[in-house]
Amino acid sequence: MTKSPTIHIVLPCYNEELNLRPLFENFESIFSLIANLGLTRKYVIVDDGSKDKSPEILKELAQKYPLHVITHNPNKGLGETIKDGLQYAAETSDPDDIIISMDADNTQPAKLIFNMILKVLEGNEVVIASRYRYGAKVVGLAYYRELISICAGILFKVSYNIKDVRDYTCGFRAYKASVLKAAFTKYGDKFIEQKGFQCMAEILLKLKRVNKHTIFCEVPMVLRYDLKGGESKMKVFKTIVDTVKMLILYRFR
Repeated sequence: MTKSPTIHIVLPCYNEELNLRPLFENFESIFSLIANLGLTRKYVIVDDGSKDKSPEILKELAQKYPLHVITHNPNKGLGETIKDGLQYAAETSDPDDIIISMDADNTQPAKLIFNMILKVLEGNEVVIASRYRYGAKVVGLAYYRELISICAGILFKVSYNIKDVRDYTCGFRAYKASVLKAAFTKYGDKFIEQKGFQCMAEILLKLKRVNKHTIFCEVPMVLRYDLKGGESKMKVFKTIVDTVKMLILYRFR
């Protein structure tokens, strides 16, 4: 009998005391509904030097759920944080497992995980929760942030067109574990070098370089910034500058 894949959920965390408990309640309600698929789940949270009550809440949650916590002290930024989480998941997973990355701020719909898992089981290897597919919506985001996001998507599409990808920067994704294992085998600690939010685009570009036949797909997402507890961590101007620098760098590599 073929073993059902384990779902590894990787969450970068920085000052998310208002969001962690509701997020895990959403996760557990999803997995209780799909228990008949025989899927098991594990959580990996990288606490990137939180200064609020997030560390205490994570200790509490680790008593209730299969949760592994990696702690950064001091803060290292999103790039290092997502790299450590994905690397741990890749090292502790079987090739046919599914690794999901998403934000811990409760803005991304956890219920979409079920659809993303099915897409991987159908044969896709990287599934992106997209803001640019029919049926997608963004609620509660400032207009200038939304415009910047759209422009970034067009820029990536023109510069590095990956078939069936429109949303290069959203971190809510499902990966077949074998894809990430291959990337870490090839690049090691250099798999994710960007420090800020542009690291999510870097991941896609490098996965494409590891295997040009990697199968990507997207599912529409309703992104709810109005449900977010706490302020955004993105430094918009710095992210724009760093993203342009990355595009130039990869053009000449």
